[in-house]
Amino acid sequence: MSGGGLLLHLCCAPCAAYPVPALRALVPRVTGFFFNPNIQPDDEHARRLDALEHYAPALGLDLMVAARSVSDALPAATGPGDDRCRRCYELRLRVTAREAKRSGFTAFSTTLLYSIYQKHDLIRTVAEEIARAEDITFLYRDLREGWVEGGRSYRETGLYRQRYCGCLQSKLERDAPRQKKPKLESPAPEKAR
Repeated sequence: MSGGGLLLHLCCAPCAAYPVPALRALVPRVTGFFFNPNIQPDDEHARRLDALEHYAPALGLDLMVAARSVSDALPAATGPGDDRCRRCYELRLRVTAREAKRSGFTAFSTTLLYSIYQKHDLIRTVAEEIARAEDITFLYRDLREGWVEGGRSYRETGLYRQRYCGCLQSKLERDAPRQKKPKLESPAPEKAR
């Protein structure tokens, strides 16, 4: 890929550990883009951004941070699973694609493709739809292959790592008491006759 490089949507610092070096092997100029208005509550958004701002220099990564409008994210972060996730992906990736085009980048991508917990096929479908609509290249790469390696890398740095996707619904799901499965009763041993 030639031209103006890659604008990489970043969801958090830990998810940058493997993707940034891996994508630099394909595109020498990678710039990070933090746009995640879905992350709630506000202190969680601040913690993730702070961790990323501290980690970006270690990656040699230039970082762009978009203004956050929570009101834009609220409709995208409600409803049932796949619908909610689709709207959230669309919101973040559309803004990333538009910023990439506006700023002269050749392509865009996302570290969401690194997480083994995200809906990979849905992310790819949404990003490719946006790329066609916005007339910019979406650089696809399945980055889940580096999950273990990336985990080692960010743990060595002591980075803050969140325990939920970002929206309030995912936090509620994480915090919900787990349903205990009822114990199966063992049949009473037969009495010897």
